[in-house]
Amino acid sequence: MTLRRLPIALAGLLLAACTAASPGVSAEAHHGVNAVYMDTTCAACRDFFTFANGAWYKTAEIPPSYTGIGAGRELVDRNTEVLHRVLEDTRSKMATETDVTIKKLASFYSTCMDSDRAEREGARPIQPELNRISAIRDRAGLVRHLAHLTLIGQGVPFHLGGEADLKNSSMNLAYLDQGGLGLPERDYYTRTDSTSVALRNDYVAHIGRMLQLIGTPADEASKSAAAILAFETGLANASMGRVQMRDPDAIYHKMAVKDLVKLAPGMQWTQFFGDVGVAELTKPAGQLSVDQPDFAKYASAQVGNAPLETWKAYLRYHLLANTASTLNQALFTEDFTFNSKLTGQRVPLPRWKRCSAGSDAAMGEALGKAYVATEFPPSAKAHALELVNNLQITLRERIAKLDWMSDSTKAQAVKKLDVVLKKIGYPDQWRDYTKLVVSADSSFAVNAIHARSFVAKRYLDRIGKPVDRTEWGMSPPTVNAYYNPLINEIVFPAGIMQPPNFDLLADDAFNYGGMGMVIGHEMTHGFDDEGRKFDSRGNRSDWWTAEDGKRFEARAQKVVDQYNGYVAVDTLHVNGKLTLGENIADLGGVTIAYYAYQRSLEGKPRVTIDGYTPEQRFFLGFAQAWRRKVRPESERLRTLTDPHSPARWRVNGPLSNLPEFQKAWGCKGGEGMVRGDQITIW
Repeated sequence: MTLRRLPIALAGLLLAACTAASPGVSAEAHHGVNAVYMDTTCAACRDFFTFANGAWYKTAEIPPSYTGIGAGRELVDRNTEVLHRVLEDTRSKMATETDVTIKKLASFYSTCMDSDRAEREGARPIQPELNRISAIRDRAGLVRHLAHLTLIGQGVPFHLGGEADLKNSSMNLAYLDQGGLGLPERDYYTRTDSTSVALRNDYVAHIGRMLQLIGTPADEASKSAAAILAFETGLANASMGRVQMRDPDAIYHKMAVKDLVKLAPGMQWTQFFGDVGVAELTKPAGQLSVDQPDFAKYASAQVGNAPLETWKAYLRYHLLANTASTLNQALFTEDFTFNSKLTGQRVPLPRWKRCSAGSDAAMGEALGKAYVATEFPPSAKAHALELVNNLQITLRERIAKLDWMSDSTKAQAVKKLDVVLKKIGYPDQWRDYTKLVVSADSSFAVNAIHARSFVAKRYLDRIGKPVDRTEWGMSPPTVNAYYNPLINEIVFPAGIMQPPNFDLLADDAFNYGGMGMVIGHEMTHGFDDEGRKFDSRGNRSDWWTAEDGKRFEARAQKVVDQYNGYVAVDTLHVNGKLTLGENIADLGGVTIAYYAYQRSLEGKPRVTIDGYTPEQRFFLGFAQAWRRKVRPESERLRTLTDPHSPARWRVNGPLSNLPEFQKAWGCKGGEGMVRGDQITIW
């Protein structure tokens, strides 16, 4: 998930990397460190990921419908089962349901599950949208259609929405972002290696087949596909790279609409903003941030100059790409088959899993209300808050003891930490779905478009209004977490605080190693290479002394160099700059969690369990929380696009810097888990 411009500081779970039950062990029955997963023939000081997870890794088989298996998907699958039960119950009572919101939820899920209707209707549900594209006759009509796409949540090539102003975080500002690419990111269009060339050829063939499935003659579809690739390649060349976009200063360009008109004159901006209903931006003095000025300039020139037929072909394909998963089997299969080349997924997930996840995405707080009623009791929330508070105190103590930071910068860091907003489990106020249009009489494709429109309108309506600090960016059943630098908040949905990640029946060492690390990870994001550039109120502000900033950057560069040396898959290395924020958060997270656990032990007996000390169980809990095995195709995709490192390096990378780990396991210099130049930041 992203908070628009800034890559959201997630706990890095990305839990489409899935799991099956591990050999001989029920994930539901076991609590704490699982010895069955371990490979004790591999020394802990040589490769701790393998020591903790090696036996499981050797025997684990990735199901055809998954891109990977691991601890994370155990949470996802567990939660999906719960959501499925809730949704089936709502569907069975749909005819007599009197709660309007629950009835909408039941209707959304029910139409999603109706595969027979989807097959009968084919592409008919999106025919009105196809007709809109065909009706484009001139540049003004093109601009009207681009505004319409923004309103239905399918904005190409621009994204427009409201988010907190980086320099005035109490107010929402309009942000105009780059978009419109069909391949994962810009470099997929320019790499010249044989794999990349072959993928682009497959992409062109795929586009042609998609267009043919809606009746485009083969010759015309082939020519249109080639034109679409050329068009997107131009957009890609003008796009900003992922590493550069990690710098908040690189993506914040606040200006008046009149200045945008001068910068990018090819687009009729006043008409566009009026059509999307943002009156403030129809005025020359209206304010927005043009996040990627070069892209805005290039894309707007294409609005004025590129052939309309190329635009129309491009818009048809992106409509299909955005809706194929909601339509008939032929379109769904073509879309899945191409994307499987990127992910390695062999077969689709069962329809009930896709519809459960889709319902959560569309109406997550309505569904989440029922989820938390059974899955997240007050005792779990209280224990989670206890962990969060303990880690917050621990980080404050560590900041006070830093030998590389001046007292003035420490005071600002503590000020920021002390006022961080903590959101645990679920919102205090549930989202109002009154304006969401969903009907059991509509096709699922139409209901899905309405759901995206609801979200798009919510983001557009924010523009020029105060920031709502109570709003959540994830639904309660989500298996993830995040830090939002613009609000200075850490958010832990109920979905991530479930076994095996957070288990009330497991010992504290295990929970601090697993969930405690996630909490520490998110706290550290407030002080990683991006988060440190925002103050306690969420404003972009340099609260560091110049010398402290240089010391931080020197340590951060060592992290970049460390992870650049790791191989992700085949010969492809981790991108240390792309993953820097997450790697700093991993290092800080496990360090803070360790000391918070030590703090929790004060006055308590130190118990050895199954031959492992409390410290050893902490590190085993941490490593087993990152148990994961991923298809090579998916690992490659993630390495090129994802700001998180592969699971092996999320374990071995930070631990190789920790003297506390080496003491717990008796590691000596020269062993694999002992770096010569150990890095400490937080």
